[in-house]
Amino acid sequence: MRLCWLLLALCLFASAQDFDLLLRGGRIIDPRNGRDGIFDLAIRQGKVAAIETTIDPKRAKKSVEVKGLILTPGLIDIHAHVFYTAGNPGAWAGDLSVQPDAHSFRTGVTTMVDAGSAGWRNFEVFRSTVIDRSKTRVLAMVNIAGFGMISDATEQGDFDPHAVARLALKHKDVIVGVKSAHYQKPDWDSVDDAVLAGTKAKIPVMVDFGYFLPERPYYELVGKHLRPGDISTHMFRAPVPFVDKEGKLYPYLVEARKRGIKFDVGHGGGSFVLRNASGSIKNGFYPDTISSDLHAGSMNGSFMDLPALMSKLMALGLPLKEAIRATTSTPAEIIQRPELGHLGVGAIADVAMLRIMEGDFGYWDNNQGRVTSKERLFCEMTLKGGEVAWDWNGRMGIDFRTLGEIYGIRPKVDQIMVPPSKN
Repeated sequence: MRLCWLLLALCLFASAQDFDLLLRGGRIIDPRNGRDGIFDLAIRQGKVAAIETTIDPKRAKKSVEVKGLILTPGLIDIHAHVFYTAGNPGAWAGDLSVQPDAHSFRTGVTTMVDAGSAGWRNFEVFRSTVIDRSKTRVLAMVNIAGFGMISDATEQGDFDPHAVARLALKHKDVIVGVKSAHYQKPDWDSVDDAVLAGTKAKIPVMVDFGYFLPERPYYELVGKHLRPGDISTHMFRAPVPFVDKEGKLYPYLVEARKRGIKFDVGHGGGSFVLRNASGSIKNGFYPDTISSDLHAGSMNGSFMDLPALMSKLMALGLPLKEAIRATTSTPAEIIQRPELGHLGVGAIADVAMLRIMEGDFGYWDNNQGRVTSKERLFCEMTLKGGEVAWDWNGRMGIDFRTLGEIYGIRPKVDQIMVPPSKN
């Protein structure tokens, strides 16, 4: 009889702990679901299980205090370069791309979209060596040029929209777009072939305009050649005309947005000037998406990381909620991944936990432009599918003094050697 009562008690205790992890007291900002406030967030089996004002910590196997942090959906970097294979000349020289897991989680990023590092000829190498081996969720836009970004020379031809479309349909679980970049010729072949491929595969196109030539002006790119849902990246690059001498936004930009064209930051190593960003934000023309153009040069330059870029734009007047929207819900919508970019109940538990630091901070561009601010975003913790991927403050840990004298030792593997007494 006692055994029955004991088993019943154990079952009741187990059922009471119906959450794997509970995050308590954080400010949740979830643009897609219109949520902004202090809540507890519970996770079960890698998904958001409950969001309530207060959840009893006894209901969770592990409870973590996150007061003072901003909880957002895991950040989505819609323009990065992660086709990194050391010694492989087919991987953007193998030295400019960045290993995704080495940079993502510590910056709150749980999803990276590689923007055309690989083309239709070498994408499957990229998939087998990087995409399928990364803890970071890596998605991809396939370059319209066969070998992608081995060099600018490889992107001047070898276009095959039909091959790209077939590849995109074959790998539709990870391919989310087509990329045209660094084209130097006066015609529109690279862009138009990318659009044809995107049309066939029913996915968006991202264009890095590369070289600005009189024969193909930027306003024709966004006003004529791109389709609704397509993306113009490097929107704050110096040659892009944004405001006139009076500081007014050029009308062609508003018309392009009305057509459904998406504008992406794509900071990179030299594709961002504060002058254009400031003029755009002052006129209320906010970026649809905020992305890195991550590579070995940009991460060590004025870009640094995605929270730093968000902070830089906030220093120019971009509201915090807009910065979060542009790195969560909107990129998820553009790449047609509705399961990402939000924290609704049932969503994948990708969570970035950010702190707004207060102090004196400076941000710059690669042309020596600088702006200062009293605030800066910093990532303290990241969850990927409910699992801790980054924990800057060790919140998941327990005071080591309570864990016993030999914690961390594997009894049947490690030998416990006690020095002999001198007596």
